[in-house]
Formats: sequence, structure tokens, C-alpha cells
Amino acid sequence: MRKTILLVCIIGALFACGKKEVKPESQESKIAQESFALAETLKGAFIRNDKAVLRDNTTEEGYRDVTANKKAFDSVELTFTPRWVEIEDNQINLNVSWKSTWSSAGKKTEDRGMAVFVIEGRPLKLSKILRTNPFKYPEQ
Repeated sequence: MRKTILLVCIIGALFACGKKEVKPESQESKIAQESFALAETLKGAFIRNDKAVLRDNTTEEGYRDVTANKKAFDSVELTFTPRWVEIEDNQINLNVSWKSTWSSAGKKTEDRGMAVFVIEGRPLKLSKILRTNPFKYPEQ
């Protein structure tokens, strides 16, 4: 009798823990992930100086913000850490903490800050950068 009760309890536990309900991904979550990917695409294109990719992923004003750097540099390293995403109607505000290391004539300059990427449209495109621009050479 004990073996039967134990067996029934084990089988009941197996059926109770069998399947987990998988919740569908929300539309807001998909948009947030797409905006993270856009930020990484822009960062990579800026580092490679790929103006075609930058143009494809920005509006006219956004392109001016990304290419606003007037100082020459040999190389740049950028690190983006998404902090917050606000989704309102047709506009996304992606708050990004960033760090940069710029090399020019053998001299390294580091900078960091917080930027807000304003993203709009379908497909998503950067329309402007608020606060500190990670794509600008740091002021001395």
C-alpha cells in the first residue's frame, strides 16, 4: 500500500511539473530589443566609418548628430549600456550609458556620459541624440 501511494505521489508530481506556460513576448519588449540592436548597429558603423549603414539607420537630423565629430582620430572604442526605454506613440527614447576611448596621434582620451537616443519610424531610425553625444570627440 505504501509503495502504491508513493508511486501515485511521484507520478502526480511529474505531471504537475511537466509543462511551463510560455507567455508570448510583448510588443513593447520587441520594440525595446530592436532599439538596442539599432544602437549597436550605429556604434559598429561609426567605428568602421560606414556612412551607408549610418544613413540607412538614421534620419537626416540623426545622421548629422552621429557625424558631428569634426576632429580627426585614429581609432575609437565605444561601449553602450542600455539603461531605460520609454515608448510613447511613435517615438522611443533609449537612455544609454556610454564610455569611449579615442586615439589620436598616439594620445588616448577617455570620456563617458549618458545619452538619449530618440528613435522613430518603421523600420526604426535614430532621429536625434539628446544630452551628451557619444559620437563626438571629447573636448579638452
